[in-house]
Amino acid sequence: MKYPLHELTDKEFEKLVALICEQILGTGTITFSAGKDGGRGAEFTGRANKFPSKAKPWEGRFIIQAKHTTKPIASCSDSDFKTILKKEVNEKVKILKEEGKVDYYLLFTNRKLSGIQSTKIDNFIDENAEVENRIIGEEHIQLWLQEYPQIAKTLDLDKLLLPLQFYEEDLKGIIIAFANTKILSEKIKKITDDISRIDIERKNELNKMSKEYFDLVFKKSFSEFGQIKSFLEDPRNRELKDGYDNTISDLQAKITVSREEYETFEKIIEYLFDFIFENNVEQLRNQRRLIRVFFHYMYFNCDIGRAK
Repeated sequence: MKYPLHELTDKEFEKLVALICEQILGTGTITFSAGKDGGRGAEFTGRANKFPSKAKPWEGRFIIQAKHTTKPIASCSDSDFKTILKKEVNEKVKILKEEGKVDYYLLFTNRKLSGIQSTKIDNFIDENAEVENRIIGEEHIQLWLQEYPQIAKTLDLDKLLLPLQFYEEDLKGIIIAFANTKILSEKIKKITDDISRIDIERKNELNKMSKEYFDLVFKKSFSEFGQIKSFLEDPRNRELKDGYDNTISDLQAKITVSREEYETFEKIIEYLFDFIFENNVEQLRNQRRLIRVFFHYMYFNCDIGRAK
C-alpha cells in the first residue's frame, strides 16, 4: 500500500516528517517552525535512536528540512528541485555549518529518488557545505509508514486512499515481461481468430463506456489482444498468469463495490492507469501504452466490468 503523499498539504507533510524523526531520531525532535526567510525546519540534538542504523547511530546537532510537492510523478532529478537544493545548501546549510550549528543535515521529500541521484545529492551537499547528510525520498518514507503504522493512523492517511487501489506489482511484472516477449505471427493469428466475440455494444451500454472513448482510444488496443491471450496461455508464463488472475479478482471486486463512484467505465480505466503509472514511473515509462492495452483487454475479455 502506497500513500499519495502529493495530496498532503505542506504542513501535513511537515508533521509526517516530524513524526518519522521522533521514531528514528528521538522524541526530542523540535517540530517545524518558520525561519527568518520564511522557510521551515526541525531540529534534534543528541544521540539518534536508529539513524542511519541502530548499530552506529549519529550523535550531535541535526537540522531537518521537508520539501513537499503536489506533483504526483515529481523526481529529485527534476530541474526545479535542483534549483531548490542549491538555494537550500548555499543560503542555509552552509551558513549553519560555518556558525557551528549543525553536524548532520536531513532532507525529506516526497519526490522519487534513485540510488544514483541520492549519491549525487549527498556529494553535492557534502562538497558545498561540508556537512554529513542524507536525502530521504518518497520510497523510504513509504517504507517507514509501513514500519510505523501509528504515524499513518495519527495523521489519518487512510483518507488519501481511493477505493480502486490494488496490489499493482503483479500487473507491472506482466507488462514488463510481455514487452520483452516476441510471439510468432502464425500463433497470434490463430488465437486472434479464436478470441470470443462478445456483444461489445451491449457490454459498453451495461458498463456506461462512452462511444467516443471506445472509438478513439479503446479500439487502438484491439490489435494486441491476440498477443496478450497467447502470452497468458503459454505454459512458460504460468506464474505470470497466476498473477494476472489474482489481479483481475481484486479489481473486479473493488470495481463492483465502488462502481457508483465513477460516472463512466473509462474513468475507472483511466484512474487505474494513473494509479499504476504514478507508482511505477521509472519501470513503466517506456511501456505506459501497454498499461491501457492490458486494462482494455481485461474489459474486452470480460475479466472486469459487467458482462450481462
